[in-house]
Amino acid sequence: MVMPILAAVSLVGWLLVLLAPWGAWRCRERLDAAPASPVPSGDLTVLIPARNEATVIGETLRALHDAAPDVPTVVIDDQSTDATAQIARTSGLAHLTLIRGTAPPPGWTGKLWALQQGLEHAGTSRVLLLDADIRLAPGLATALRRKADEGYALVSVCAEPCWHGIGARLLLPAFVYFFKLLYPFALANRSGTPVAAAAGGVILIDRTALIEAGGFAAWRTAIIDDCTLAAHVKRAGYRCWIGLTRDAASLRRARVQDIAHMIARTAFVQLHESIWLTLAASLLLILAFWIPLLALAFGPGQAARVIGLLGLLAMLACYLPTLMYYRRNPLAALLLPATATFFLAATWYSAWRALTGTRSVWKGRRYQRGPA
Repeated sequence: MVMPILAAVSLVGWLLVLLAPWGAWRCRERLDAAPASPVPSGDLTVLIPARNEATVIGETLRALHDAAPDVPTVVIDDQSTDATAQIARTSGLAHLTLIRGTAPPPGWTGKLWALQQGLEHAGTSRVLLLDADIRLAPGLATALRRKADEGYALVSVCAEPCWHGIGARLLLPAFVYFFKLLYPFALANRSGTPVAAAAGGVILIDRTALIEAGGFAAWRTAIIDDCTLAAHVKRAGYRCWIGLTRDAASLRRARVQDIAHMIARTAFVQLHESIWLTLAASLLLILAFWIPLLALAFGPGQAARVIGLLGLLAMLACYLPTLMYYRRNPLAALLLPATATFFLAATWYSAWRALTGTRSVWKGRRYQRGPA
């Protein structure tokens, strides 16, 4: 009797996801590049923190030259040991400022300290925070500004992942999908809700709102710096917007182990560094992704198998819009239980590493656990 009950609970859970009015599984929140758009005016500065980004920074800056050649751009070379600074210096951008960043002071994460240094060189009313591996299409900067003109102090888009490699093609759509489930975009974009989200690769932020939210120093220890930024801006009384786009693309090729480390960087922090929440999340994942499949294959009786099939179909229906948006093979939805298990394993690795003293590791920097 246990399996049919568990399968029924799983089915109800997926039906709630499907029927919830905010529709976290859908891909409604989108931002496309503005066609035949003018070059953004002088109210915008681009900040690009770059640490050992020699393999991608050149293409990022070339794309920025095509998309917005007259926009002031500040590249913060965050103590790179490769040719990042040299490549940036020879990019041909007319209004490029290259800063040699210093080591983060105690209590600062590296990216936030780099952005803080860059902010001192940005005197415009808006700042575009752009990761060093993001290629912007012409017209997207204008689309971001137009969305901001609708009354949003923060506008962010999830850049399309780099699809090089089978691991990326199978795992990265799920990364975006799980992010949308954790932070429903419709709720994040609505005033008066506690949900706040941003995607760190592309964030257009009003400078006044940033300062009134406390500036980067207010969340200098944050590991999930993008969503923390959005939360501070929203708490300061400003509106935020997040969506998907195919007009900003990541240039970073990610192997399976790279994706595992990317998940592990924030997973345990996302669970408030609680082993109990990690256990609860593990049980929830098994209930949601494996119980329907097990009930369909091994359920005692026809009723259990039918409930398992319905749960499986509901699970696939929730995931398919993300695959279709990114033009991925829809059959990849059948691998979602295995994909979710991969994410769970990376989460437990994140928890194990934190419990042994290392809160997070990124870009060669190790952040130790300490007082919150």
